Amino acid sequence: MHLDIMKYASQYIEELGVTIKLAHFSAGDVSELHAILTIEPRGEMFEQQYARIKAAESQLMQMPEVSGAQPVFKRYFLSDATNQVPAIKKELKNSRIEELKNSSVSPSFNSPCAVSYIQQPPLDGSKLALWIYLQRGTEVATTDCSTIVTHNGYRHIWTMGLTGTNADSSYMQSWETLFAYIDTLKHFDATLEANCLRTWFFVRDVDTQYNGLVKARRECFAEQGLTSDTHYIASTGIGGTPADPKAIIQLGAYAMTGFQPEQQRYLYAPTHLNRTSDYGVTFERGTLMQYGDRNHVYISGTASINNHGEVVHVGDIRRQTQRMWENVEKLLEEGGMTYNEVMQIIVYLRDGADYQLVNQMFGEKFPHIPYVVTLAPVCRPTWLVEMECVAVKAAHNEQFRNF
Repeated sequence: MHLDIMKYASQYIEELGVTIKLAHFSAGDVSELHAILTIEPRGEMFEQQYARIKAAESQLMQMPEVSGAQPVFKRYFLSDATNQVPAIKKELKNSRIEELKNSSVSPSFNSPCAVSYIQQPPLDGSKLALWIYLQRGTEVATTDCSTIVTHNGYRHIWTMGLTGTNADSSYMQSWETLFAYIDTLKHFDATLEANCLRTWFFVRDVDTQYNGLVKARRECFAEQGLTSDTHYIASTGIGGTPADPKAIIQLGAYAMTGFQPEQQRYLYAPTHLNRTSDYGVTFERGTLMQYGDRNHVYISGTASINNHGEVVHVGDIRRQTQRMWENVEKLLEEGGMTYNEVMQIIVYLRDGADYQLVNQMFGEKFPHIPYVVTLAPVCRPTWLVEMECVAVKAAHNEQFRNF
């Protein structure tokens, strides 16, 4: 079986003012691609910036590396989600109507998939950025809020944009949102404990509302069989404003059915990090998922922390960034990987004034990896920066089916 190494590509579309950074991995008959699109602001209104990034996405789908791939999910990082999401949805509706009338419009571009819209302003001065995950060689279908990818006996379920608005506290909305997700999983004969691999919790005003999420998640997880004696789920819990003004919590998640329990392993890096349960939160630092032809690593939101649960380098953004990199590196190593296998990075900053320095640091250290830097406070006020990433590496695990 032929295995490809990771490939990176970058394209600047001058007439659109959009940069596309792409990571491409292929093994066997399935390719995976992560693309991040960033845009020059050019002093325009949101509708004009969105039109340019949409045109760039259409060009992305025509790149040789992407040809034939289908979007699995998208995340829009927005500067004003409440006003911008309705504009996006209106334009998408119009585009799909136009697609039906005009067969020359690329079906891949307007193919529906799970979409996450969250107010985490890109710190390059633009009003939006876009992260797209695509696959080629799998069967992709959609429901109201989920993308279902089926291949080789596995079923991958990407669910985005769940909120709860029937309560007025983060605690009750977290319960409501988690119950909605548990009900979604039931449709696939799946459970939170056995099948969920990755979650994202976006919290409006994280400094005051995060504790409600932590309490509800801990209680819900215990009810579902997720404890410090069993396991938790790789996750990011971060500041982010849902489009609905009534929503305090927004959830996105990735689950899978058809795998053997021994295919999944959790990452701890105990020389550098402690167990999250030591300070009352309930997520895994990282998760390794093994297939016959590749391994995946999902690194949770990771910041400048030591193995006693203490914030390291308080007030120093440069040293916090370096310690964060070191922590992630150790988690990747535990999963048998390095930064050379990373396909995308999301960077969250508490203070937008730190953008120039942090962006320069990331650009120098990771010149090829697609990444975006957003304004999103971390769950502890003294944490100035956090990052998450996805890594993929070719493997030959004979005991497991290919991806």
